[in-house]
Amino acid sequence: MKVDLKREIPTYSARQGRFDVVTVAPAQFLAIDGHGDPDTSPAYAAALSTLYPVAYACKFLSKNELGRDYVVMPLEALWWADDLVAFTVARDKSRWDWTAMILTPEWIGADHVAAAVAAVGRKGGAPALDLLRLEPLDEGLCVQTLHVGPYDAEGPVLARMHDDVIPSHGLHPTGKHHEVYLGDPRRTAPEKLRTILRQPVAHAT
Repeated sequence: MKVDLKREIPTYSARQGRFDVVTVAPAQFLAIDGHGDPDTSPAYAAALSTLYPVAYACKFLSKNELGRDYVVMPLEALWWADDLVAFTVARDKSRWDWTAMILTPEWIGADHVAAAVAAVGRKGGAPALDLLRLEPLDEGLCVQTLHVGPYDAEGPVLARMHDDVIPSHGLHPTGKHHEVYLGDPRRTAPEKLRTILRQPVAHAT
């Protein structure tokens, strides 16, 4: 049976207009770091052109060698900048740092990833293989919501999350802004894109 972790992990579900305080379980990701506007940055395009082939190579290795098939998870990204205004108001993408990533099942180890990277490398066309790593992420307590619409329309939702929702729960931001892309922008109209917006938080002292 093919495992779909999106359906098994409750924090891959969110509702538009509702902000939930959730506890995100630890997970591991194929990850690549970069900087700059994701719409125009060659580094971001290279990261995606590398992550997907390796993610699928891990899937097929798992199916063929481990007897465990699964659905490749959606693209995710961590975003940060020196000033939060770069996200919420100015949307100055040239100032953004990012980590593009895809969750990988816990039974996939570093040796499996190395084998997948080698297989993808032999085929060519994955320009950021030397930057890819397998990295654990433990976000813990988070506030999240679902944004439906263009990525560039996220600003007001993020401003509400940071300025109203998080303080009203006696919380403060602690980690990097996290987005989960449930829709494929290549096949989905901008107004129908579905993105989970997540912010790690801690209780204010």
